[in-house]
Amino acid sequence: MIFPLKELIEYDKNMYEITTASFRRSFQLSRLYEADDDDARFWVDENDGKVVSLAARQVFYKQVDFRLSTE
Repeated sequence: MIFPLKELIEYDKNMYEITTASFRRSFQLSRLYEADDDDARFWVDENDGKVVSLAARQVFYKQVDFRLSTE
């Protein structure tokens, strides 16, 4: 699946939060993939190695929870 453009266009909340959450999730997925985490490897392989679109989809479809911290 490609990047969730429809959800991005329709998103009416804080764009900074969703962008930051997607960025951080893609970093997490890439690190987990490198560490041979079975779940991450399956998700990334299923998405043809496209970590950013996978992370954005997980965030937009609320498959992962996120919150911004000051740390």
